[in-house]
Amino acid sequence: MPKRVDHTERRTEIAEALLRVAARRGLHAVGMRDVAAEAGVSLRLVQYYFETKEKLLLYGLQHLAGRFGERVTARIRATGDDPGPRAMIEAMLRAALPADEESRTFHLVYTSYAVLSVTDQALAAQPFIKNPDAAESALTELLRQAKETGLIRPGVDVQVEAAGLLAMSAGLGTGILVGQRSAESATAVLDHHLDRIFQGGPADAGPRE
Repeated sequence: MPKRVDHTERRTEIAEALLRVAARRGLHAVGMRDVAAEAGVSLRLVQYYFETKEKLLLYGLQHLAGRFGERVTARIRATGDDPGPRAMIEAMLRAALPADEESRTFHLVYTSYAVLSVTDQALAAQPFIKNPDAAESALTELLRQAKETGLIRPGVDVQVEAAGLLAMSAGLGTGILVGQRSAESATAVLDHHLDRIFQGGPADAGPRE
């Protein structure tokens, strides 16, 4: 009796191979043949599951985003049974900083996909680019919860701050990736801006005597 094929598992294996090649060579240099060789399968099988390189890249990015979500969840759980909005925001932002191999791959592939989509209409047409930014929506909601419970300073625009924090995290991540700064330095910058937003941070202490 022929062995039953788990198609989800096979797609995942191919996506993992894509991410490994992209981490080594850059997303722009990845072809379906390269991914097939990395996964130890035929090019025809990769084409059977994904048809085009654009669909393969999109699936790979969605798989990477899923892994990122698991990483954030693990960080939140590590903070305790009832983490507040700030702890959850810190977990999201710090998880995206390329401080280890997995987060480095996330930042490299995510950024590369966005840059490639600027000049590649097929990539730009994929749902990842057209859909709203889920991370920004989640961050905005956490800031809104903090505002409703009096945890952040009066007058803070939660949507603007969410967009700013994500943009800052992305820029700091690129700085780490190219060796401009350390992960510790980037974390300190994020903490400084969270102290500016949340009540009870150093900014509330007033000028020192």
